Amino acid sequence: MAVDMLSTFVKPMHREGYKFVAIFAAVTLVLFLIWEPLGWIGVGLTVWCYYFFRDPDRVTPLREGLVVSPADGVVSLIEPAVPPEELGLGPQPMMRVSVFMNVFNCHVNRAPVPGIISRIAYRPGKFLNASLDKASVDNERNALLIRMADGRDVAVVQIAGLVARRILCETTEGSTMQTGQRFGMIRFGSRVDVYLPEGVNPLVCLGQGTIAGETVLADMASAEPRRLGMVR
Repeated sequence: MAVDMLSTFVKPMHREGYKFVAIFAAVTLVLFLIWEPLGWIGVGLTVWCYYFFRDPDRVTPLREGLVVSPADGVVSLIEPAVPPEELGLGPQPMMRVSVFMNVFNCHVNRAPVPGIISRIAYRPGKFLNASLDKASVDNERNALLIRMADGRDVAVVQIAGLVARRILCETTEGSTMQTGQRFGMIRFGSRVDVYLPEGVNPLVCLGQGTIAGETVLADMASAEPRRLGMVR
């Protein structure tokens, strides 16, 4: 039971976080030397830094046709939008589901569908608030195109936010991805967009919380219309 309780609060950390936690811890030691109350503030910030870079395992549903969330966060936008031009998908709008991650969410990103990474395209840009619609166009981003076995394409786009300053992509073109497999992360507040194939309706609602690799965003094998929701 004690081990189970410990695993509830102590999660594995992404390797990107080790250096940041070390820096926060070193600064905390200096703050203790200067003034003890400052040191305890440093302890709190060091714990937050570890918490930000946590990388827990997830249980991914594996039924064919499911599209899972690539990020922890909140569904901030659901609307047709033209995918990033660098992916070469043309000017036809696709249904876009955007998941906004705040600084308390786990920021490890996961593949929404299985397939081959047919294209990866990075584009520098601004650092506007990632919850804004224009962040999809103006902000720094890294776009991936996943070609599924049935020939359909799903685009997933990592978008830097107001305080995010680095997008990390840990896969390469030609790689085969499984649903829920880790492919990168974004440091600090940011957003991930998923562009669904034609005729696929989202099964999430605006404001709904998501868990990367677990929450089902859409079902390609279902004809269910777009879902509506209510805050209760």
